[in-house]
Amino acid sequence: MKRSIVFAYIGFFIMLGAIVSGFIWGNFLEEGAVITSVLWGNISLIDIYVGFLIFIAWVVYRERSVLLTIVWVIAVLVLGNLTTCLYLILAFYQSGGNIDKFFKGRHAA
Repeated sequence: MKRSIVFAYIGFFIMLGAIVSGFIWGNFLEEGAVITSVLWGNISLIDIYVGFLIFIAWVVYRERSVLLTIVWVIAVLVLGNLTTCLYLILAFYQSGGNIDKFFKGRHAA
């Protein structure tokens, strides 16, 4: 599980750097329009959001608090895999190394 935490941290910092650099040097509206104007841009967005929905389903299953679940869902849809990496990091620590608790959260025995 320690390797998984390392990969989640790496993913978090890569995404943080990518998002920050995108907002500093990119133009979200113009470049977003280019992405959505081509077929493979749309396919990529569909692929990403299907992955987000699968991850969100796990968060909904795992979490106890409805309010916290809503916050996580919004964060995933807005910040993408930056949020998924952060959620994984927190879930690793909360599980205390118990893989059943990691995957099942509130449903763990």
